[in-house]
Amino acid sequence: MTTAPTIFSRNRRIAVRQRRRSLQIGAGCPQYLADDMVEDTIDRLGFLRHAPASALLIGDWTGALADALAAQGCAVTRADPTGSAGVAAIDEEQPLPDQGHPFIASFGTLDTVNDLPGALIHLRQALAPGGLLIASFVGAGSLPTLRAAMFAADGDRPAPRIHPMVDVRAGGQLMQRAGFADPVIDSRSLAVRFGSLDALVADLRAQALGNVLARPGPPLGKAALERARAALLDQADTDGRVTERFEILTLSGWRR
Repeated sequence: MTTAPTIFSRNRRIAVRQRRRSLQIGAGCPQYLADDMVEDTIDRLGFLRHAPASALLIGDWTGALADALAAQGCAVTRADPTGSAGVAAIDEEQPLPDQGHPFIASFGTLDTVNDLPGALIHLRQALAPGGLLIASFVGAGSLPTLRAAMFAADGDRPAPRIHPMVDVRAGGQLMQRAGFADPVIDSRSLAVRFGSLDALVADLRAQALGNVLARPGPPLGKAALERARAALLDQADTDGRVTERFEILTLSGWRR
């Protein structure tokens, strides 16, 4: 049996989520990625006419999907890699403790597991026959503006600062490998405007999108940070703002 390589740090993965909890205080905190995933999932459930009696929601940290499903009479169980009051701690790389779910949603967690094929198999096994999985996370093609700024900062010796990401083709192969029936994989773009590198990084941190690599690059020194800031503004429009792009990858499939 082969062991998955350690790309991501479990401790760092938990830490960025704990930091998100401390940063998401008060009105106006950035939640646009979670909002997009929730809206898309509700649309998909309506299109598929799938009205589950119960659901396991992993990474629904705003609680928006839980509220929407509960309003339809669905019994909801919430889980997250960190756990908190009313939210169970979960490790997708281990068999899930509860089985037989008619519906499982996963938001923004599967992109930082070391054994993604194994995690998908565990999720399929936790579904009831005829159950549906919808999993969304930031995928390949995301953060091109930040990526360019980091290359400019590091110069001839680029350091690992942005996660490897899954694309549509790999997503399809993973769902087939995990044994899902009728898998559907697609990606959509979400464009967000920023006035500075610091504002972009602050948004990423507030949404638990910080670096959780097991072997991250060294912190940027002052000179490198200034190069990154300047490189990002070099991409700005006439209004002094840049457009950053997030590609949200969604994997869905059934257990037969």
